[in-house]
Amino acid sequence: MKLRLDVEMNDGTQWTVDTNLFTVVAWERKFKRKISDLGSGIGAEDLAYLAWEAAKQNEIVVPMMFDDFIKKAKNVTVASEATVRPTREAPGDVA
Repeated sequence: MKLRLDVEMNDGTQWTVDTNLFTVVAWERKFKRKISDLGSGIGAEDLAYLAWEAAKQNEIVVPMMFDDFIKKAKNVTVASEATVRPTREAPGDVA
């Protein structure tokens, strides 16, 4: 699952980050859940953690401690969700 997240900090700075496999695995390890669980609902802490991890990977300076990041974050929203789709027809789809 790839999410594009819009982040707004209390000081007015804003950025957009994309999650990747590393971000997702870090989230799964921390919360002991599978990413597919987000299909039933995504919480504020989930979004904040994904944004925090993705920001670090994109060399955006964020607090070292997750709780410090949460204190400084004003809002995190999902801008879009990218779904992987095959580019060719499956063998059984050919008429």
